[in-house]
Amino acid sequence: MNFIDGSLFPENQEKLVITCAPYGPEWMPADFPEDIPVSIPEHVQKAVDCYNAGATVLHVHVREADGKGSKRLSKFNELLAGLREAVPDMILQVGGSISFAPEGEGEVAKWLSDDTRHMLAELKPTPDQVTIAINSNQMNVVEQMTEADVAGTSLAEPANYRAYREMTIPAGPEWVEEHIRRLSANGVQTHFQLANITQLETVERMMRRGVCNVPLILTWVAIGGGFDAPNIYNLANFVRAVPDGAVLTLETSMLNVLPVNMMAIAMGLHVRCGIEDNIWTQDRKEKMSSVRQIEQLVRISREFGREVANGKEARGIYRIGEFYKSADETLAKNGFAPNRKPRVPAASLRAAA
Repeated sequence: MNFIDGSLFPENQEKLVITCAPYGPEWMPADFPEDIPVSIPEHVQKAVDCYNAGATVLHVHVREADGKGSKRLSKFNELLAGLREAVPDMILQVGGSISFAPEGEGEVAKWLSDDTRHMLAELKPTPDQVTIAINSNQMNVVEQMTEADVAGTSLAEPANYRAYREMTIPAGPEWVEEHIRRLSANGVQTHFQLANITQLETVERMMRRGVCNVPLILTWVAIGGGFDAPNIYNLANFVRAVPDGAVLTLETSMLNVLPVNMMAIAMGLHVRCGIEDNIWTQDRKEKMSSVRQIEQLVRISREFGREVANGKEARGIYRIGEFYKSADETLAKNGFAPNRKPRVPAASLRAAA
């Protein structure tokens, strides 16, 4: 992305799109009972509260009645139906892992099988987006957490801590290309969750080959082992590689969330918050609900002079419903340089003249 003179002026920036992740599948309800929904009506009400506070993208997970993360597609269908009715303008973004919670005590937190994750393209009602990881990768989300981050929570239990420490993301090239094809065929936008610049380069190569004809709507995810560390050097390197036509959101975890989001607001990028990312105030004196986190970002953004997008505006910024027909169109729409044309020898050009 190019930051020419005036890039930091709010009048030259898009309105802020706030993604909220209020369902926090890595936590158990007892970790934050005041804010973690369990029943479907509670899930829906949480979405309403987040939307009213200023969030226009909802990162969707769902729990079973016992409070554990659900891996049942029928449960997602039930929640999506309730959300479509309650918050019709909100962008519904299903987490492509479905739920990465461990199924039994001491087990590694696992994503579902490739075939099952492909079925996310068939959810009804259809979500606006499904997130996708690129290239199989470690996802050690506790690596950059401190003892204070997990104190008194279920993640402080050795078995749970190990489960999330050993988590990996299965996202090989064959599966990724097929998943994007199925999502696009069903009118679902692919939202890229990228851990580092090498994954962005893989996405660009797919677009150049014509197997990924979609808008480049992406999140830089700096959440732990296997991912970029949330520092200005990694961020600047990543942002420099993102083309001007892309829509970039920043995501990190725990006390890194607020400062990284403040940088995103200042730079004209977009933000993500919610208890899936952080449950603490910056002084760790109390837990902070998803709604409070949204309200904080709305307040800060307005102090910067940058207004917050409403639901319809966010859909336009995110290019919901937009798909492309060719590699050339995809590259142009996303701001990448066009594919290289076959070189014509100079002698041939002189002869033609």
